Amino acid sequence: MKIARHTKILEIIEKNAIETQEDLASMLKEEGFDVTQATISRDIREMKLTKISTENGKQKYTAIKNADAGISERLIRVFRDAVLRMDYAQNMIVIKTLNGMAMAVAVAVDNLHNSDILGTIAGDDTVFCVARTHNQAVEFIQKLTKIMNAD
Repeated sequence: MKIARHTKILEIIEKNAIETQEDLASMLKEEGFDVTQATISRDIREMKLTKISTENGKQKYTAIKNADAGISERLIRVFRDAVLRMDYAQNMIVIKTLNGMAMAVAVAVDNLHNSDILGTIAGDDTVFCVARTHNQAVEFIQKLTKIMNAD
């Protein structure tokens, strides 16, 4: 799935200095994604990845982070396409997703950079989040619901 592949691409370029599309394709294949150079090229364009110079004079791919942009369309799409339901108990939040999509949703939750969420853990179809307080858990569920229902 494209969302899972995009999530993995972000994870790979964040943890590694990826210089070429071939390097990225190789690492994706190691992670179980069957990709072609054309797919990688299209993903880079859709995700608006860019290259930056590293300290050693080489270049690597990075995601453009614009704090003023708010919640990206990609994050909204992840929530809309993958989340089935959400619930909470005290300060714990459980997000049920389509099979295989929990990691993508967990990355999207993490990318919201909400300081009320202490952390996320993803399985195959479940994301577990811990908020600081019961009220913050309720507010976070409301925020995610608004994101998913936004037009």
